[in-house]
Order: sequence, then structure tokens, then C-alpha cells
Amino acid sequence: MRNLRVGLIGQGMMGKNHLRILTTLNGIELVGVADPIYIDNSSGKFSYSLYADYKDLLSQNLDYCVIAAPTGYHKEIAINALSNGVNCLIEKPVAVNFADAQAIQVVANKQNLLVGIGHIERYNAAIRELRKRLLDGELGSIYQISIRRQGPFPSRIADVGVVKDLATHDIDLVMWLSGSRFSNINAQTAHRSGRKYEDLVSINGQLENKTIINVLVNWLSPLKERSIVVTGEKGAFVVDTLNSDLTFYENGIHEVSQDAYLLFKGVSQGNVTTFAFEKPEPLLVEHQQFRDKLLGKEADIVSLAEGVETVRIADAILESSEKNQRIIL
Repeated sequence: MRNLRVGLIGQGMMGKNHLRILTTLNGIELVGVADPIYIDNSSGKFSYSLYADYKDLLSQNLDYCVIAAPTGYHKEIAINALSNGVNCLIEKPVAVNFADAQAIQVVANKQNLLVGIGHIERYNAAIRELRKRLLDGELGSIYQISIRRQGPFPSRIADVGVVKDLATHDIDLVMWLSGSRFSNINAQTAHRSGRKYEDLVSINGQLENKTIINVLVNWLSPLKERSIVVTGEKGAFVVDTLNSDLTFYENGIHEVSQDAYLLFKGVSQGNVTTFAFEKPEPLLVEHQQFRDKLLGKEADIVSLAEGVETVRIADAILESSEKNQRIIL
């Protein structure tokens, strides 16, 4: 079987990470890299070709392309790629707003091509292990999902705020982990760094299955924190996504007096278990899954429909903050 012919569009911070994977990934041939800013014209230096114009790369009989350009360019590049018969793996978010995401979806459906979205957190080993255990019923009913994502400002970001850049990770994870969509959103944003876009957001919401959601995201903190707490019927799972660690805090079994029972039926802390599992690099797993999906194998990718829904919720978060009201979805 021949290798899949692949092109990379965008060679910024994430683009360089994609490039590292694509130069070693089995089953693919990296045909070329396109970027008007970071282009290096060193003759014969690379095994792949370099292009200043991504449209020249799209004409190279590609099986798929990886779009790692700034979010504001995703719509234009994706529609051009799909119109040229090229499948796409698009860095998250799929587009800068819901209307642009829908426009990509229309062309992808018309061309009957595969589009995956690079929500890399889905491939974090601890989060994948968490989802497996949730699906196996180890937590019972899910009551609440709380996520904290904060740290210093990433200088690579220029065209979106924390909602589109960072909170889209968590919007996607909430729906993926719970198997449910949002029913309502209430959010507040703040501008503290002097930039055009918001740099802090606090999100409260509820899913259609009645799970309560709390998400806190900012890039104003010197403390880098990435945590997920899923609380449910049998206890709580805690994920440290920075270290890809998963811990389960089990509800304890304890005797209470009849008077106490009548007043409040609470829980106590029981056994605490930290799980051991393999921790492959998330970006490598993302690429392996997309490659396998194109080859017709069983694979787990973030679909275009899921990516579009995430952007719809992100737009609703910004609308909620602007109008200072809860948005019913």
C-alpha cells in the first residue's frame, strides 16, 4: 500500500510540532510545507518541498493537508483544500466563528471529504482513560464537571481571545466526556492585558443531561494549571492534564445516626486510587488516528460536526458575556 501524500500549511508554534510528527509518521509522505512568513528556501535541505503560497502545495496531488495557520485563515484555506479534493486535519478551533465553521462544513459535505479537528486534549492519555472509566460506569451518574485552565500569555496567539483559543478545548471535552450537549450557558469575560480580545473567562452552564458545568480559563496567571474534576454518584475523578495523571476519590462508607441521616445524606472520603497507564504523545496519537481513519481503519477522530458545535458554544459564551445574560441553546 502506498504512503498517503500530506501537506502542512502553517509553520508557527503548532505547525512546527505537526512538522516534527509528520517527518516521522509511518504510512505518510510529507510532500511539502507552505508558510509565507517562516519559509526557508535552502536548496536541498529538506526531503519535502517548501512553498510560499499554500495553493501551490494544494496542487501537488495530496491525500490530505494539515491546516495549522492562524484561526482567521482556516475558512479560506479549508475551502480551497476541499475544493481541490484534499481531505483536511484542521487545528482547533475549526474556524473563527460559527458561520465560518458552517461554511467549511457545507463544502466538506458537498465534496464528501474527511475533515478532522485537532482538539489535542482528546488524545491526552489521562483524559482518554477517564472517558473509558466513565463509559464503564465506574462513577455512576455524573453530577458536575469542573475545569481550570490558566497560565501565562502564549505569545503565539494574535487573532482570538481565550474563549476561542483555550476554552474550546474544554467545551469539546465536556461534551465528549459526558456524551451530552449544552442546554444553557452563562459566562463573564474580562480584558486585563490591554489586548483587543478577552483574556479571562468564567463559564457556568448545564448540559441536556442536567450535568452542571464550571470552566475557568485565563492566560493571566504565572501559575500554569490544567485540571479536570468530574464529580458523580460514586465519587470524583481528578485529572492533572499537565502530567497526564488520573486519580479516583471514592465515596466512603460510614455509619451515621438516624438524626444526622434525616438532616443530610452526605459522603465521606474513601479509597484514593491513582491509575497507571501508557502515556503516548497526544499529537502523535491524533495524527495516527486521522491517518487510520483515511485508510478505512477503526479510528477515533474529532469530527467536523463536533468541531462546528464547539465553535457554536464558544460564540454563545461570548454572546452571554456581552449581553450579561444566560443563553439558552
